[in-house]
Amino acid sequence: QVQLVESGGGSVQAGGSLRLSCTASGSASGYHYCMGWFRQTPGKEREGVALIDSAGYTNYADSVKGRFTISKDNAKNNLYLQMSSLKPEDTAMYYCAAVYCAFLRKLQYSDDDSDNYWGQGTQVTVAS
Repeated sequence: QVQLVESGGGSVQAGGSLRLSCTASGSASGYHYCMGWFRQTPGKEREGVALIDSAGYTNYADSVKGRFTISKDNAKNNLYLQMSSLKPEDTAMYYCAAVYCAFLRKLQYSDDDSDNYWGQGTQVTVAS
């Protein structure tokens, strides 16, 4: 089992920056997992924001490329999302996740949610 705890959300003006953090504990046996960030707004499906694999390969949603940076500290089991030039449309609940690496390139996750690990979420609100 993997436990994920996010922190760092909040409210910011458009153009501002925030840094999300996620601390992982436990382990997932079997399949190769990648870490990442997803976000969700009411009434919409959860969408991939950024993923990173064990080698440091990253993938970003087109909407955040050049503005967001995903990184990890393996020694501390921490995952980060540095968000800059924030826009009102970035407002969402952000979730730290561990998903199969097979989904890395498409920024997706398994339809069987028992295969995925999610944090509790942290709210990001960007005011115009």
